[in-house]
Amino acid sequence: MAIDPRVQVGHVHLKVADIDRALGFWRDVLGFEETARYGEDAVFLSAGGYHHHIALNTWMSKGGTPPARGHTGLFHVALLYPDRASLGAAVRRVLEAGIKLEGASDHGVSEAVYLSDPDGNGVELYRDRAKEDWPCHEDGSLAMMTERLDLDGLLTA
Repeated sequence: MAIDPRVQVGHVHLKVADIDRALGFWRDVLGFEETARYGEDAVFLSAGGYHHHIALNTWMSKGGTPPARGHTGLFHVALLYPDRASLGAAVRRVLEAGIKLEGASDHGVSEAVYLSDPDGNGVELYRDRAKEDWPCHEDGSLAMMTERLDLDGLLTA
């Protein structure tokens, strides 16, 4: 039985060590708007007025450290931008904030930039190409790849 194709990922809830530090990234750099607070230990953030896309809390993680490499957990949160220009603007804000990029890839179907938030949670900023431009094998199956992204071109988009 397949999942209903109308299902979407509604929101991501992240454990963080420090709410203010996390807000400095998710709100102040990436630009999510704060929609609600739950006491001093949780905040809810949105793009475009939804109740929340990202939630941050310190309920079990206040003052904590990121998990060590080699442990299970979240690989990354992927934020889908509507077009190349808005992705380029987001990456420029990240770089201007002094945040180090950990990777930048052209996957054929998308262009993606990888980084981490202050708590070590992986973050992918990406945009999809038009479906008709996706690369395919001769049998019609998707031919995703990982090639070098033209970061300079993205930053001037």
